[in-house]
Amino acid sequence: MKALKISILVLFAAVLIYASADLPMRGDPDNLMHAEESITGTTVKGSYFIQNAYRDARTPNMVTVVLGDYRSIDTFGEQVVIYTAGLITLLVLRVTRNRRNDEE
Repeated sequence: MKALKISILVLFAAVLIYASADLPMRGDPDNLMHAEESITGTTVKGSYFIQNAYRDARTPNMVTVVLGDYRSIDTFGEQVVIYTAGLITLLVLRVTRNRRNDEE
């Protein structure tokens, strides 16, 4: 069984190395990530965020501007999901603890 686990890990590592061989070189200026226009001819949002973050929100931290202003509804939705999961976890653990106390 141990040999099977090791062979699966080696196979997975080989797949990751094979997939990473096709990635563009780091810092390549011709990479599509650095383009001002997408393949379809529309402007890339990242360029707008970088150039206008401080002007739009008067906040020096660009990450805060993107998460708090540009993507605020999405970030709020993620926070609601995490809060709800935490609340449900606390309620489940509380019910389990109460059942143990009732059995004793």
